[in-house]
Amino acid sequence: MKNRIHELRTEHSISQDVLAKRCGVSRQTINAIENNKYDPSLALAFRLAQVLETTVDELFLYRT
Repeated sequence: MKNRIHELRTEHSISQDVLAKRCGVSRQTINAIENNKYDPSLALAFRLAQVLETTVDELFLYRT
């Protein structure tokens, strides 16, 4: 599942570490999600969207 976390994080001038702390996860988790190596739980997806001021639909691009 492709995502726009890195793009939106950069637009908001937020580091991986800061985003991780705001979401209650490790920086490594944010890195893995950004690099499409880990799919977040639904709760984490909503928290990421909230922190990055977007919707889950806009944050994650589903490919069929």
